[in-house]
Amino acid sequence: MPKSNTLQTGFRARPHAGPGTRARVSVAVVAVSILLVGLLVAGAAWVRGGRSAAVADDTLQLGPVDAVVAEPSVGSDVAPSQAISVAPVATHAPRIRVDFERSDDLFAYMQSLAPAVRDGDADAMWMVSRVYDYCSGYAMAPTAFARDTQVIRDMAMRGSPAMVAARERISRRCARFVPQDDLSPRMIVAKRVEAAEAGSLAAEASLMASGKPVKEGEAYVRDLVERVRESKDPDAYNALSPEMGINSSGRVALADEVSGTQFSELAWQLAACRLGLDCGPQSSLMTSYCANGGICSTDPTLDFPSFVYDAAIPRQGVDVVNAMVDSLLSEKRAGR
Repeated sequence: MPKSNTLQTGFRARPHAGPGTRARVSVAVVAVSILLVGLLVAGAAWVRGGRSAAVADDTLQLGPVDAVVAEPSVGSDVAPSQAISVAPVATHAPRIRVDFERSDDLFAYMQSLAPAVRDGDADAMWMVSRVYDYCSGYAMAPTAFARDTQVIRDMAMRGSPAMVAARERISRRCARFVPQDDLSPRMIVAKRVEAAEAGSLAAEASLMASGKPVKEGEAYVRDLVERVRESKDPDAYNALSPEMGINSSGRVALADEVSGTQFSELAWQLAACRLGLDCGPQSSLMTSYCANGGICSTDPTLDFPSFVYDAAIPRQGVDVVNAMVDSLLSEKRAGR
């Protein structure tokens, strides 16, 4: 049976992200699943909106970093790799998206995109916004970011090494950015608006998920979801995923979509992984969850799908989530 993962929680998050109190979970599988999926969703909310933003005095305010231990699924004798039907396929993503994940110097990477951005290339603009998003927490206050990384290291908790490693990865890749570069949440939105206006579907989806849609109205929401599904663009799937979770619960326009639950948000992300999004152990997805959201795997070899199925979904829920993913990627739509 695979070793359970430790999730780290406790950073300041938006009000709905849940309490930061200490809890050691050892309850029925369903309760564990609900809690861990909730943590993943809360972590996603923090990654989307809170991230390690500096306060007025350039000091990051840390809450208690407490461990929540996921117990193994009762009676499970299936290894995560056997339960997962979301193995990534060969990516056909533009080279600049691959280079983003592989670059050790995101400042130089962003500079290399400047000619394409000047020419109005929507994908280049989208990737610039991703650099802003990934490096924002560090770039706004490098000294505070480093100080808080040391605090986490000194806590010497079970999950501290994973979180420290993720934060140091961000520090290394974003080292040439400074506060004057203004990689602020406001500028992230501005860059994504520019990218969406140039034709980036991923940027348009991201704006929807952040509560700043390009257009208002249920017809637009419906149209955007349809365009994302038809595009099979992994970045667009991942960018839209937060909107398709509990945010869309009860939304009439999305009644027949994979939407409205905590599992559905994960299904959109897992579909993105299957489409070719980099979901590896050191991908920006895993790094951001851990460094900014406090959701970390103690096994450094786990990719995002393995981590989700090992820590967030009970054995009896695997088929349900896989069916959601299959539905998202199906060419045939009911009633279409």
